[in-house]
Parts: sequence; C-alpha cells; structure tokens
Amino acid sequence: MSKNGYAIFMSMNSGKMKDRLPFRLTALGIPERLLPVVRLCVRQMEEDGVRGKALRRLFGRLAQEPGAFADHPVLGGLAGMLGGESKQGVAGSVREVPWRVWGEGLDPKAVQQLRDGCSLPVAVGGALMPDAHVGYGLPIGGVLAVDNAVIPYGVGMDIACRMKMSVFAVSPDLVDSHGDELARAIEQETCFGVGGQFRARRDHAVMREDWGFSPVTRRMQDTAWAQLGTSGAGNHFVEWGVLDVTQAMPGLAEGTYLALLSHSGSRGTGGEVAKHYSALAGRMHPELPRALGHLAWLGLDTDEGREYWDAMELMGRYSAANHAIIHAAVAGHLGLNPLTSIENHHNFAWKETFDGRRVIVHRKGATPAGAGFFGIIPGTMVDPAFVVEGLGNPMSLNSAAHGAGRVMSRKEALKRFRRSDVEHVLRERGVRLLSGGLDEAPMAYKNIRDVMAAQADLVRIRGTFWPRIVKMAK
Repeated sequence: MSKNGYAIFMSMNSGKMKDRLPFRLTALGIPERLLPVVRLCVRQMEEDGVRGKALRRLFGRLAQEPGAFADHPVLGGLAGMLGGESKQGVAGSVREVPWRVWGEGLDPKAVQQLRDGCSLPVAVGGALMPDAHVGYGLPIGGVLAVDNAVIPYGVGMDIACRMKMSVFAVSPDLVDSHGDELARAIEQETCFGVGGQFRARRDHAVMREDWGFSPVTRRMQDTAWAQLGTSGAGNHFVEWGVLDVTQAMPGLAEGTYLALLSHSGSRGTGGEVAKHYSALAGRMHPELPRALGHLAWLGLDTDEGREYWDAMELMGRYSAANHAIIHAAVAGHLGLNPLTSIENHHNFAWKETFDGRRVIVHRKGATPAGAGFFGIIPGTMVDPAFVVEGLGNPMSLNSAAHGAGRVMSRKEALKRFRRSDVEHVLRERGVRLLSGGLDEAPMAYKNIRDVMAAQADLVRIRGTFWPRIVKMAK
C-alpha cells in the first residue's frame, strides 16, 4: 500500500473481501459506505501484527481524530475520507470524491490535475500512478472513474496506444549471432514518424469497417489506411530483445526467449478524434472554469457521447491492427512464428463495474491491472520492460503504470543531452539503436525499477524483457 497519506481512495470492489471486522462501524461512528476501505485497512494492519482490542482502539482513535492519522502509511487515505488533513493539504475535493496516489515525489501539477478531475460533477473516484507527469486534462498516469460520461482528454490524444510482445521459441542468442538480420527486418518492415506511411499500403479488415458514422473518422479514413502498420514519433518503438520468464504464465513456461516488442497507437487519426470531440465537449460545458476546460465531458446518453465512444473503440481496433501488421511483417521477414503474444493498451476508457455500480474508467497513460490480467510495462531504450500480472487492487481502480514516466520535457531533454551522452549509455548497456531522438534519452525518464517498486501492490512481475536492437523515430 502506498505511503502517500495525503491522497485518498475509496475501495469500490470489495466483494472478495468477506473478512469479519473485529468491531462495528456504527459503534465507532464510521460511515457504512467506507466498509470496503475499512476491511482492506484492517487486513493490512493485521498483517502488521495489530489485532483484537488494539485494533479496535486504533480505529476508535481514527474515528475521533482522523487528522492525527493523515500521514499514516496504511490509514492515511481512510483518515482523509473521515475529514482529516495531511501536510499536503486537504485530502480530496470538496465533494469528497475519493482518490489515491502511488509513488513518491510526483509533480505537484500532475497531482493537481487529478484533483481537478476528481472535482467534476460526474466523477466517482480516481488514482494516480507512479509514472505520473503533466498532460492535457488528466495527467499522464491518471485514472478517473466517472458516471455515464466520457472525457476525450481523459482518454488522451494517442487513443488506444498499445504494447505488444511476440515471443519466439528460438535461442535469444540470435540477437548477437544474427543481429544484422534482425535489424534489417525491423528497418525494412517498419515505418516511423509524423506522417509516415508505406509506399505500398498494408491491408487489414479494420479498414473495411464502417468509418462513416463520425465526421472525423470519415474524413481521416484514407489517411489512416495510408498509415496502417506504421508507428508514430516520440516514445514509440519496435525492438528485439531477450525475455527472461521467471514465473510461468499461460502459454509460456519459465525460461529465456527471443522476443519482439512494439509500442505505438492510433497515429494522427486518433489525435484528430481527440481534438474534435474535446472541442465539442468544451462547447457543451461553457460553465467549466478555464482551468478545467480540457476535462469537459460528453454524456453517454447523448448522440455526441455515443459517437465519440464508437470512434474511440474504432481507434482501439485500428491500433491493434497496426501492431498485428508490424509483428507479422517483421517475424515473417525472418520466417519466424510466435509461440505466444501479450498485449495491453492505455489511453482508453472502459465500462467496468465496481461494487455493483457501472462506471466509465479512464486510464490515460495507465494500464489495466485487473486480477489475472497480463500486460507489459516498458522502461526506456536501454532499461527493461516487465511482463506483469495484475493483482486487481480496487483502490487503484484495477490500474497500474504504463511505463517509466518522464522526469523532464522533450524540450528540456534536447537542451540537456548530446548524442555522445546517449551513445555512452547504449555502449554500456549493450543496446544497438537503429534510430531515435535525443528527446528519448534514457536519462529523461524515471527509474523504471523505482516505478515498479512503488506499485508492488498493483502488479506482480512475471518476466523481464531486455532491449537489444531498438528502432524509434529519427
């Protein structure tokens, strides 16, 4: 459990927690609505050795003086719900919409962005992941559950940005013995950058779906087809590496494998969808102050909201198609067939049920981490990515970080680093970079191991992927 006591989150999915409490909430003056959080806190305190009468006395003091527990590593969030304050200020919004932070030393502006999201009339709860940094509307790493609405900039610009890993039952030593062939496959079968497209178009069934229901997807369909199977700029990549599976998972035994990993999304079409519907949402909510303008929402009981939702879902299928084409082309170039594949996405909204209530969960730069859900959390061009299994922690809305997260802007990275700085790190880590910008220097990111340690209660590491041959936008 996070040691950040200043942010709060109400557990809304406690159906599996049937523990009998050693006291009655009403006797202590704790509202029944907080029962899921109390159960979780009791279980953690009992694991720390606090039981019986001592536990009852502790929760009795908490109910009477919640402010005294604001910085408690286990009870801080519950204290905020009961009216306490921490050294960081009031715990939550005036509406008492619950939210919670994972990680230490996060950018206060990112924290404020999540607080703003939790102040919306449609908000139900939120969470902030340890890779968090500032974004438009919601911060990157922001998770927000709302009631019957969707926030276009709560989803983000690169809708359904995705991770995909293909694992091959061949020797991982190929990255050394046949490195040139692996590199050539990436160079010839991928395309990167803003506006990038293949001379000969790739094909996929997603392009024969209905794109005419929205003025944006209708207008962008031809561009989307031209960019099918390509990757964007920024932190998007395709890379070969070595996967160490430390704990067997479905379809994959313990061992060391050659693997192909990619990260990209819905290209310029997704960005156009985001801009169009965010502007539309803003016009529909002129009452929002300027600071909250990027958090304007569309009701799912409106034509506009349903249209955006359908466009978002289409972008999800389009993004998945891009990855399917990339992996088929690169592997096919070498005559390889994958043993299995793993994929997950972020920058999306999901219809989920918590405590019997249907909500819309936005994960902007955050990834699903429901119990038993497998996904990939990447580091940098030289740092490992992790194959993880979700633990289904309801306090994070079943979410986890989507990557390492930046510690500085792209502009700052370009000012601070030189090509020689990156080349030194690449040589030190044994990574071959085919192309990539200085704005993606590994030093511009947080330490991925610190991020993983901060979310040990959200995901379990099942495998570690070490990048060896990397291609990004120039």
